[in-house]
Parts: sequence; C-alpha cells; structure tokens
Amino acid sequence: MKRVVVGLSGGVDSSVTAYLLKEQGYEVIGLFMKNWHDDSVTISNECPWLEDSNDAMLVAEKLGIPFQVVDLSEQYKDRIVDYMFAEYEKGRTPNPDILCNREIKFDVFMDIALKLGADFVATGHYCRKDSEIIDGKPIYKLLAGKDINKDQSYFLCQLSQQQLAKALFPIGQLTKPEVRAIAKEADLITAEKKDSQGLCFIGKVRLPEFLQQKLQPKEGVIVTIPRDFKGYTAAVPQFEDNEAALEYFAKKYAYQITDGKTVGKHQGAHYFTKGQRKGLNIGGTKEALYVIETDVKENIIYTGEGKNHIGLYRKVLFVSNEEIHWVREDLSLQIGESMEVLARIRYRQVLEKATLHKVASGLYVSFENKQSAIQEGQFVAWYQNEELLGSGVIS
Repeated sequence: MKRVVVGLSGGVDSSVTAYLLKEQGYEVIGLFMKNWHDDSVTISNECPWLEDSNDAMLVAEKLGIPFQVVDLSEQYKDRIVDYMFAEYEKGRTPNPDILCNREIKFDVFMDIALKLGADFVATGHYCRKDSEIIDGKPIYKLLAGKDINKDQSYFLCQLSQQQLAKALFPIGQLTKPEVRAIAKEADLITAEKKDSQGLCFIGKVRLPEFLQQKLQPKEGVIVTIPRDFKGYTAAVPQFEDNEAALEYFAKKYAYQITDGKTVGKHQGAHYFTKGQRKGLNIGGTKEALYVIETDVKENIIYTGEGKNHIGLYRKVLFVSNEEIHWVREDLSLQIGESMEVLARIRYRQVLEKATLHKVASGLYVSFENKQSAIQEGQFVAWYQNEELLGSGVIS
C-alpha cells in the first residue's frame, strides 16, 4: 500500500483530498503546517491557525487517519516573510503563495513527508498531473485544473520535475461545487467552510497592515501624469534587430516629479503596487486614479487617471537568466530560439497569446495584446494548451 502525506490546512479542499485518497486505498497521514506565530507582524485575532488546525484534526479523526502539527514557522520566516519584506522595500511585488509552494509545501514539508516514509505528498490544489516517457525517462506534466474558475496551476509554476514526481492533486479533476458536495456526503466538518483569503498559511492578514509593521512609514508625494506625457508620444526608433526592439518595448516609462501635478501625499511608496486604486485617498478627478509607477528611492507614487491610462500598459516583459524556471526542462529554449505560448502575469488572469524569445541575458515575453500593470517581482507563467511549461520572476 502506497503511503501519502496530505497537507491538511483545515479547509474543504485538503479535507476532500485526504478523503479521496483513503477511498482509493492509499495509507494516508495528515499533517498541518504551522507557519506563523510572530504576533509582531500579524493581526493575531484575524489569524485563525488554531481554528484551522482544530478543523484539520477533526477531519483526520473522522477519516481515521494519523494527524500531527509540524511547526515550520522558522523556515517560513526565513524563506517567505523576510523575502517579502525585502521585495516590497525595493518597490517590487512578490507572490507569497508561489514561493510558499516552492519553498515550503514542496520542499521543507515534502522532506518531512519523505522521512515519514511517504511515497507521495498530496495537496488540495485545483490542478492536474500527467506523465509521458520521453527519450526513455518519465517527464511529468503540470496541467490546469478542470474547474476553470479555480485553476491553481499558476501557484505551482515554480515546481521542479523532482517535486512533481512525488506530488498528487486528487481534486484537480473536480469543480469546487463537486468538492463541497463530496465533503457534505462524507459529513466532513469543513464542507461549508469559506475559502481562506489570507497569505499562504498565515491566515486573514491585511497586506498593508502586515507590511507597515516592518516597513517604516515615510511621507512622500503623489504625482498625476497626464495622458499627453512626452514619453507616451515619443517616436519609436529604428532597430538593428529584434532583440533591440524587445529591449526597447520592455523598458518602463521613466517619470520625474516635474512631469505631472502633485495631488497629494502618501506614507510610503513601498506600500503601493502598480495598478492599485485603493488607498490613494485622492478625490476631485473625473476618473479614479491608478498607480502607474512607484519610485521607492525618491519615495514618489506616480498615478494616471482611469484604468485605460497608457502608463499602465506594456506588451513586453523581461526575465533574467537566474529567474527563468522550466517545469518542462526538456523544452527549455536556447539562445536565439522562440516559442509561441499562452501566458499570464497574475492568478485568474485569462491566458493571453505571447511569444518567448531567448537571448543571452534572459528571456523576453512579448504579448500579442498590451498587459495592464506588469510589476517587477511578480511571476509570469507560460502554457501550451492545458500544460504549464515554465515561469519566471519579472525583472
């Protein structure tokens, strides 16, 4: 009998994952990951890990499977929280859920599971896994979940072949309503429980407050850039080759305080991200103001009026060599090669047509249509059909 360790989070998805595996004849062990208990940077009464661990324990009892809590808070702080603070301080926007899957669930947690003699680690992600023998060795494929409204393959875009080999995603073939129906039928306490909206395994933490407890407030100005800003109307130069054109179109617009009108003040540019509308607290404009750029060095927030403001949009982004990750290592591009793909730069974004271009310094992703709020530190993930092939951190 194959042994599977399930990451029981106290939610309905991981509960049904454990139930299905037991029904399929696996020996199932439930582990709850305690990843955070530093009250200095969290809102303790909105961080319900105790409630979640209790729900996970009750599910394990109901299923008759062994259960224990593992404290990974030290590794979580080192690998996720400290990284997040450092990235926001630089004016970048990290994705903690992707990092959590790569660094915690499928690394530290997987190591613990394998030491318990597990053959596989299972999670309640809405994605699927397939495999194929290519050149005599198994190649594992990460596929989108069948529920297009819940597909979570993007969150697993940094997994390796070694991690995928040991991973199981039992609910990837199901829709969310089907998962809840199974939980109800099995009389699991989590059947009607709301989905978690917090940071990965931390709980209900509001990000601005979370950041403000480590990153010091620093007053600066908010500047509105007009639609006729000279940088938007500059003539496009002639390019000697395609790489020069890609480099040009991947560059951000460069603003100075004199390019627009100062309309207000803020408490720290590192609290804001491109595309953000809430929190500016500026009225008196015909359309809402959106953050189009942050300058953390000078502590200036640049904004544009309306969600169609030209400053929000770009067609090309760049990923440096050290940040390129191929789930399908066998398909990785060599210098000078290109690939037609579908890509997204955030969870739940509709996949958009794009072309990958490999150059000596990294990888350009050129979208067919302009993308809103491309933000450094976020992940771009690329697919062909239903399969996620690779990803990278936007430079």
